[in-house]
Amino acid sequence: MISVLIECKDQENALAVSLAALVPGAVEGLIAEVVILDRGSRDATASLADAAGCKFVENGDLVDVVRSARGEWLLLIEPGARPLLGWIDQLGQHLALGGHPARMRPSREYRLPFFARWRKPLSALEHGALIPKRQAIANARSGQSLESLARGVAMKKLGCEIVPAAVLAYS
Repeated sequence: MISVLIECKDQENALAVSLAALVPGAVEGLIAEVVILDRGSRDATASLADAAGCKFVENGDLVDVVRSARGEWLLLIEPGARPLLGWIDQLGQHLALGGHPARMRPSREYRLPFFARWRKPLSALEHGALIPKRQAIANARSGQSLESLARGVAMKKLGCEIVPAAVLAYS
């Protein structure tokens, strides 16, 4: 089972897009929980998380959040990112085979224009990051962000695609 971790600040609309895309994974039993790690939002992020049945952690320490996650694997994504068709089977199969850290492929259909991709630095969470909980616990530090937790981890590319959050912000 997977715990999905999403870190946000005043990104209610983007968060709603991601949560809607994760519903099939919860229905299939792949997702154990979704944890919203809020960094001081002043919008309705807390209400959205509550309505969606997510665990809402306000300004929590990443070490505590990772340790308290219910799943043995953590899927770290940005608010606004949404996995596309086939992601449930791909992640489930990867976990069943005792996989290593992995990420999804960027969607070819939903790509930023060339110059927008070229100017924008690549985020470690842009294509999601699927990390074993034990590895995340070993690497997590107080005051750290999800982005820095995923940075530098060698990851296998899965066959499924994800629409990066940047596409939502660009449109």
